[in-house]
Amino acid sequence: MNRLLANALTCAVIASLSMPATSMPATAQAADNQHWIGTWAAAPQPAIPGHVQSLRNQTLRLIVHTSAGGTKVRIKISNTYGDQPLFIGGAHIARRTAVADIEPSSDRTLMFHGQRSTTIPARSMTVSDPVDLDTPATSDLAISLFLPNATQTTTSHILAKQTSYVSAGPGDFTAAVKFPEAKKISSWPFLSGVDVAASSAGVSIVAFGSSLTDGDGSESDRNARWPDVLAERLQKSAGWKSEVGVLNEGIIGNRLLNDSPEQAVGGEFGASLGQSGLTRFERDVLDQAGVKYVIVGLGINDIAFPGSLTPASESIKAESIIAGYHQLIARAHSRGIRIIGTTNPPFENSYLDFKPPAPPITFYTPDKESVREKVNAWILGSGEFDGVVDLDAVLRDPSHPTQLLPSYDSGDHLHPNNAGCRSEGTAIPLWLFEDH
Repeated sequence: MNRLLANALTCAVIASLSMPATSMPATAQAADNQHWIGTWAAAPQPAIPGHVQSLRNQTLRLIVHTSAGGTKVRIKISNTYGDQPLFIGGAHIARRTAVADIEPSSDRTLMFHGQRSTTIPARSMTVSDPVDLDTPATSDLAISLFLPNATQTTTSHILAKQTSYVSAGPGDFTAAVKFPEAKKISSWPFLSGVDVAASSAGVSIVAFGSSLTDGDGSESDRNARWPDVLAERLQKSAGWKSEVGVLNEGIIGNRLLNDSPEQAVGGEFGASLGQSGLTRFERDVLDQAGVKYVIVGLGINDIAFPGSLTPASESIKAESIIAGYHQLIARAHSRGIRIIGTTNPPFENSYLDFKPPAPPITFYTPDKESVREKVNAWILGSGEFDGVVDLDAVLRDPSHPTQLLPSYDSGDHLHPNNAGCRSEGTAIPLWLFEDH
């Protein structure tokens, strides 16, 4: 299922350089007189039709990898796509030791407005009270959520590329050092962010893209996505330390201009591929704690998807994608956020492979390639973005520029493997973020 899902979202852009849900806008972030930055994030998505998990009197232990470090943390829980209130009976956060187990001395109870439990209305999200916890940069945390009532995971992040755990149940195991695992999951239900307290100089960088930003093509449990590589470089560079967080707001199959169709890939994935980048930009970028930079990696799905996956009426011209970029640029600048563009990677021979007897779907055509080239030329030459990273140049085969370099190919001729992701993350100049 995971590989089919990864392939199904097959068109994503990698970065180099309104929801009805109630979110916490940037203007409200400092209500506790503390400056917060994001250390980890995942964009909420609707569940895949037919693949909603049902939980009752069970505990989730969700594993996440930090970017920035800090000594005070809080989490965000999303019921963005729920049509019923979400009751959280208890929540804990701790440093992970291995698999689903935690370091006992680091275990902290999370409170919500001073209470151990909380109810999140449908189409809403909530933020926990802060808790003191020494949180190293680029380390693993375990966030445990107890769900005493019958609960369906209607809001989740599908392509976690990280193993998390569901308890054998029944009962509240949020404080368990040795977690009683019933099964492993490869998604992040409900959890959408972890923030750390920082000095006034602390900032967040949001990686805003689709499946390649999300990590499709990289190995699970390796933190090998290109935003992970960027976060690692920032932490190892003199002067940055733990004051810069990198937030991965990629969604598999996501497009810049259009929401996911209700029916896609034979109806299996549908709207789970996410709202358009234009629609979710406020929630997933502008409302993030401490955001000062956004790296945009959207557009290739708009170019490649029309045909078997979406209505022919959604065939996109270069001018339409450029107009979408103009909107993102204006909205970022209105909040004082610097916006970095990235070129769209090559996709010749890319495909989506179904189980037999269904034939594979291919995406490339010369007309689509012409659109990609026009869009990339505008990104590189217009001067509209505050910075640009030419990821197309990083990933393409010099002897065949419309194709991915074979040594970077994860197998579907679009998504880079670990080596390709590392090259992408390494190609982003750190000086783009030095004005903070």
